[in-house]
Amino acid sequence: MIDEIDKKILDELSKNSRLTMKKLGEKVHLTAPATASRVVKLIDNGIIKGCSIEVNQVKLGFSIHAFLNIYIEKIHHQPYLAFIETQDNYVINNYKVSGDGCYLLECKFPSNEVLDQFLNDLNKHANYKVSIVIGK
Repeated sequence: MIDEIDKKILDELSKNSRLTMKKLGEKVHLTAPATASRVVKLIDNGIIKGCSIEVNQVKLGFSIHAFLNIYIEKIHHQPYLAFIETQDNYVINNYKVSGDGCYLLECKFPSNEVLDQFLNDLNKHANYKVSIVIGK
């Protein structure tokens, strides 16, 4: 399926997806065309699903990063899911999980006041436990 060079390519791209094929090739000891060919193969085989960026939310004014364990006692989750769809300014990811809770919600907020209002609105649809990120 994939060899050690492919694994190195994936490792390097996961650190910096903006590497040129020349720079990536230097890191994995291949020519740029050989590296590009391998990357295309990884994409075609569905191993690489896409490239993304990491946004500095603090510089955008979102200084609070929170994870919420969501607990829904009812079997119908649609009211919660509909609410979450309206909160795209704050919701980063909404993972359906097993274990503790029904969902793990990752959010960003510009202030404690906005977080508090979000939690009040959320509580109409689900119970939750909040964890605030204090460092990475």
